[in-house]
Amino acid sequence: MFENIKRKQSFLCVGLDTDVNKIPEFLFDRDGDDLDPIFEFNKNIIDATADLCVAYKPNVAFYESLGLQGWDVLERTVDYIRKNYPDQFIIADAKRGDIGNTSAMYARTFFGALDVDSVTVAPYMGEDSVSPFLTDDYKGKWVTLLALTSNKGAFDFQFMEDKESGERLFEKVLKTSLKWGNEDNMMYVVGATKAEMLSDIRKIIPNHFLLVPGIGAQGGSLAEVVKYGMNSQCGLLVNSSRAILYASNGEDYAKAARAEAQKVQQQMSGFLKNL
Repeated sequence: MFENIKRKQSFLCVGLDTDVNKIPEFLFDRDGDDLDPIFEFNKNIIDATADLCVAYKPNVAFYESLGLQGWDVLERTVDYIRKNYPDQFIIADAKRGDIGNTSAMYARTFFGALDVDSVTVAPYMGEDSVSPFLTDDYKGKWVTLLALTSNKGAFDFQFMEDKESGERLFEKVLKTSLKWGNEDNMMYVVGATKAEMLSDIRKIIPNHFLLVPGIGAQGGSLAEVVKYGMNSQCGLLVNSSRAILYASNGEDYAKAARAEAQKVQQQMSGFLKNL
């Protein structure tokens, strides 16, 4: 992954959180029932940004909400990326995690049927809910484990401290999960709105990749993420969704998305100069 980051001078991940209610109206037929415009929107966003990013992250909920037709759009989107931009890393943002046999089916869904590179997984149920995604059946695939999220509800549980050790829950998740995977099959979600925590996180996982949502519409600072989270191999995939996808709702939406992605990529290029 680092070679692709160096070649493109980018560690940008574009989130395909495609909301049927936000894409330009002109893409739809008058009856509003045709879902092809959603794929057309995705396709044009991908074509406009593929040379500026190294990963795409479709948020599965936005497709599931549309039923079977939404799954069809998701499958076509992944297939389009695979065929036309094979260097892209594809993360299904699905936040799965259940008892072992159920997680095994989730793994089969995303790594088998959908053939993405990684899937976001919640660690709350422990090792047996994560290990089915890390079997030899899925060599080359990655788990993206939730560690410290960017939403305000993160403070409800993730910062709880052990009274004896002072260890916070997200730190416990990091330390425990090191027994499950390694630097070549596991990365972690760490929100950009918690950027100052990245220095503590890097003490535990200095070499793993971090998927960092929260820049752009959520207000996270790219400079802060780099300051506290970048390592010698970059070690970052920084996600931007709404700020790129909905930069315009007119006929220039793809051009506007490219311009927004290019702004981020140019900043990233500056941060990568010394690596």
